[in-house]
Amino acid sequence: MDFGIASVAAITVICYLIGLVIKASGLDNKWIPVTMGLCGAVLGAAGLYLGLPDFPAADPLTAVAVGIVSGLAATGVNQAVKQLSSKGE
Repeated sequence: MDFGIASVAAITVICYLIGLVIKASGLDNKWIPVTMGLCGAVLGAAGLYLGLPDFPAADPLTAVAVGIVSGLAATGVNQAVKQLSSKGE
């Protein structure tokens, strides 16, 4: 069984990069998770309609949900990196 992990990981990485750009722009950090969710939703829908191989959704609603979760995962990855790097101090 294949869950389309490469497609989901790609959405997460793209959203993570967008989050870094937003952080560098000086925009208030409270907007980063919302932006990641929205970017993920758009990328999830794009993944469905562009016909990505092994994309884990067959309908628009599921594709958007997969994208949102992937986008929000980028925020979680950022927090995990912060927590792990602060433990060494």
